[in-house]
Amino acid sequence: MLDTTLLLLFVPTFFAVAITPGMCMLLALSLGMSIGLRRTLPMMAGELLGVATVALAAVLGVAALLLTHPMLFTALKLAGGAYLIYLGVQAWRAKGGLAKTEAVTDVSRRSLMMRGFSTAIANPKGWAFMVSLLPPFINQSQPLAPQMTALIAIILMCEFSCMCLYASGGSGLRRLLRQDNVQILNRISGTVMMALGVWLWMS
Repeated sequence: MLDTTLLLLFVPTFFAVAITPGMCMLLALSLGMSIGLRRTLPMMAGELLGVATVALAAVLGVAALLLTHPMLFTALKLAGGAYLIYLGVQAWRAKGGLAKTEAVTDVSRRSLMMRGFSTAIANPKGWAFMVSLLPPFINQSQPLAPQMTALIAIILMCEFSCMCLYASGGSGLRRLLRQDNVQILNRISGTVMMALGVWLWMS
């Protein structure tokens, strides 16, 4: 059986990270404003493939370490909590504002898919998040395969939902995400991340 408590806690953890403006979300926003939601879908498909690749690689690597060095679980758990708190503090300190995104001239499906995939693969925060924060949500007493499947499914659903939100907002979202509103969004996400980081330390 899957540990539903851990899975339910993982949903707000990852959603808080995903919804915060970052490389992939800003790309979805930029494309949504310039070519619309429907034509942005190939980029989203490529981004989800990249995220799934990063998540699978991170989880398999971490799982192999946990099987051979069980004591690493506690160390990774503490590191994951610390990293989550660090992300929360950084979100609080962020001044907001939308980063400039590179203009997109080639809007073919293949080009958009490759752009989404490369953005996800090249995102260092994505790798750091997967490696440091997935272990605390893995129950060592349960089979790893179904847990990995569930975690990756949650990750992809959160990513897709957030990208759709950014892309479908378009020009309206561009007006919404002014300096002050981005600060509010960052601080809400930061508070959630710090609270969950403390929970990881105490659990």
